[in-house]
Amino acid sequence: MTDSPCPSPSLSEPCRRRATLSLPAREAHVSVARHFAAELLQSWSVPERERDSAVLIIDELTANAAQYGRERMTLQLVLEDCMLHIVVSDSGTAVEHSHSHIAPDEHGRGTGIVSCLAQSTEICQTRGGREVRARLRCSA
Repeated sequence: MTDSPCPSPSLSEPCRRRATLSLPAREAHVSVARHFAAELLQSWSVPERERDSAVLIIDELTANAAQYGRERMTLQLVLEDCMLHIVVSDSGTAVEHSHSHIAPDEHGRGTGIVSCLAQSTEICQTRGGREVRARLRCSA
């Protein structure tokens, strides 16, 4: 885990905060990522409503990474220019969307929740796995 606090910038430079957390891609570690993010965003003075939205996005994205990632998942948070950038990467391959053995109302809502809360989302297949980016407007 790393957390780069905002140095005392000049008035012309925006404040930028960055933190990274890397964990095994296991369901048991989703709550670790969620609690890490909640505490970190509170320390960055992110307002409660925006913090709650960010934590829900992080919960959904890390749950997907834990389910589909093979080895590791990484959460990166960057707060810059009133925008919170949330990046979750894992070592998995493309997500298979066929879940015929699971009732439709019990699966697949996570990406819809993320899309509703975030200003933008992007999913990229990388050389090492998959990366999901979400941007959330933030008044911190």
